[in-house]
Amino acid sequence: MKKIIPFSLTRRALLSAALLFACATAVLAQDDARPIVDDSKTAPETAAHTNLPTLFVVGDSTLKSNAPLRGWGQEISAYFDSAKINVANRAIGGRSSRTFFTEGRWEAVVKDLKRGDFVLIQFGHNDVGRYDDPAAKGRPSLHGSGDETAEITKADGIKETVHTFGWYLRKYGSDARAKGATVIFCSMVPHKDWKGGTIQRGERDTFVQWTADAAKATGARFVDLNESIARGYEKLGQPAVEGFFGDKRTHYNTVGAKYSAAAVVSGLKVLKPDPLAAFYSKAAEGITVR
Repeated sequence: MKKIIPFSLTRRALLSAALLFACATAVLAQDDARPIVDDSKTAPETAAHTNLPTLFVVGDSTLKSNAPLRGWGQEISAYFDSAKINVANRAIGGRSSRTFFTEGRWEAVVKDLKRGDFVLIQFGHNDVGRYDDPAAKGRPSLHGSGDETAEITKADGIKETVHTFGWYLRKYGSDARAKGATVIFCSMVPHKDWKGGTIQRGERDTFVQWTADAAKATGARFVDLNESIARGYEKLGQPAVEGFFGDKRTHYNTVGAKYSAAAVVSGLKVLKPDPLAAFYSKAAEGITVR
């Protein structure tokens, strides 16, 4: 297997930028609150040029966050040529595979999809916990890839059929393909959890595997960000990686978001063939796969 080097900046420049940003954002280094963002008054990003294909980005706060935090989906457009493809980031903080579906957000994406479009999807961080735990804010899916369901009554009295994480992802993959779009699933980015110089990969047998299973089941592509970014962190070392985060272990600052966006492009380049190869900007040329 080829080794992924998920960044285009030189190692020295990246380390310097990360360490400088760490000082600026140290005040944010606190426990992750994982808030549910209210974007009811914010219009969703749309295609700037309807005659071009669109890359839709779907996910949670690790893809889109409010300043000073930053998601990788907010940096990914730099690697695509706006004269060839639109990039529309539909990710929103606090959403899970379940709530992105139940709030009608996925339905809105499907409505806007046209043949020849692309969808990048990453979930997992807000699917943890029990589906019926009030403290989980109604976000967790059932854990697994099967078709089992659970019936619940939410605090507002509305009844809901909760599906598995794998079911929601398969739904996304199948719906998008039915519209003629290409789907790329990304496994959830790793937490900044170190142990003996190694990033802990606690989701490998659960959310990462279930994402890979959904990609296989729906004929989608799969980019293992969880593993490639973890290996990149380990190569850089803990002091440098501290400068990528705006909170204790989950959410990026601008430096971290840029790093992970480059990791996405590096992961796409691993795919044979790379479905987005024809749409890269000059900035993407510097991202290598080794």
